[in-house]
Amino acid sequence: MSDSAESPRRRDPEATRASLVEATVGLILKQGFAATSVGQICGAAGVTRGAFFHHFPSKEAIGRAAVERWGEFGTALYAEAWEDAGADPLAQLGAMFAIMDGFTRRGDEVCTCVVGVVSQETAQSSEMLRGAAAAELQRWTENVARLIGAAKQRHCPRANFGPEELAWQLNAVWQGSMLIAKTLRDPALIRRNLSRAREWLAGFFPVDVRPLLQPEPNRGPKPKPKPKPKPANP
Repeated sequence: MSDSAESPRRRDPEATRASLVEATVGLILKQGFAATSVGQICGAAGVTRGAFFHHFPSKEAIGRAAVERWGEFGTALYAEAWEDAGADPLAQLGAMFAIMDGFTRRGDEVCTCVVGVVSQETAQSSEMLRGAAAAELQRWTENVARLIGAAKQRHCPRANFGPEELAWQLNAVWQGSMLIAKTLRDPALIRRNLSRAREWLAGFFPVDVRPLLQPEPNRGPKPKPKPKPKPANP
């Protein structure tokens, strides 16, 4: 790539960095982290290797940035489920299930997760990437536990269950289902498991809360995360 082709991005280093991270996210979703090279990232982002190493000292470093970016995307996406502060927390959980269900219905795109992929490939070899993935798994679980806790307080405050334990179980169902469905090429398996997870969660409440947990059909995310807007004050 010529200097002239790259010069506009050189004048906007934040845009260059964002392009590199978005390219990495896309490649991880397509082929995994281990199979993704720095050269492929540069090619997808349209920048030179020199520009890459100006922003990231290693592939591992941009892997961490990709995990964090995916976490931001997911948190913003799921936030739509609890934007109505006055809604029943179980209805908010139902909206989260709807978003997860919709994630499985994106045409030919495989339902997978950058956090899950990086966890599976690097948790035993990179403390940096393991830590980044663990932080995002924890964030998802804390958000779900907060909703379960609010639902418990509203519907059955004396019930004997821990919101965080239930949230970790749901996280395991979600991540594990994506792994198995990707291997079997059967996204409907995820939807079946999510349906069973709703039934399982409803069973902890003394009244029938299944209607609240029932997701709206085909509600889901956009195919890919969008770059973060440039701050007004650099």
